[in-house]
Amino acid sequence: MSEPRTGLRERTRRAVRREIARAANALFQARGFEATTIDDIAAAVGMSQRSVFRYFSSKEEIVLGKFDLVVDDMLTALRARPLDEPVWTSLRRVVDVLVAVTRAPGHEEMVEPMHRVVFGAPALLAGYLERLQRMQEAIVAELVARAEAAGAPYAADDPTPRALTAAAFGCLVAAQHSWLDSGAKGSFADAVDRALATIAPRA
Repeated sequence: MSEPRTGLRERTRRAVRREIARAANALFQARGFEATTIDDIAAAVGMSQRSVFRYFSSKEEIVLGKFDLVVDDMLTALRARPLDEPVWTSLRRVVDVLVAVTRAPGHEEMVEPMHRVVFGAPALLAGYLERLQRMQEAIVAELVARAEAAGAPYAADDPTPRALTAAAFGCLVAAQHSWLDSGAKGSFADAVDRALATIAPRA
């Protein structure tokens, strides 16, 4: 009986988190991130502030917390790639994991407005870029381990894994900016494809 109960509790927790996130995102879009308080969010979902903090530690986590959860999926995707595959191709598949987050059921209609919230709030943008940096460090460490396993280790001063990873994530951010500048014409995934393709031949 413990497993079904645990599963039910987790599903309930996720549902409540989604409800809080949707209410918070609507407020962020209407009022701005800085002007919205946890009390505002709690009132929107009929909870106390204390209850909201049981699900999210801060306003920032409501928007950015999902990125902390995706690192393991990115590393899993990278480890599944053939060891002899070009690094840029492997990184392309890693970026796909991030793009997939925006395609999750119920998320697609929120992609543009939440991008605008993140890029329009300095505190959120700083937190987002910090998370991307942590992702990059994890990916670089895995690329180094893969090269070692393939029998072609990188020299300690070789910038290749870090440079290619930074380029891939730089393309992601460039795609976000260009997609928003276009008025979100076309899909975000297509914008990412275009950005990555601009340097793929040189990678």
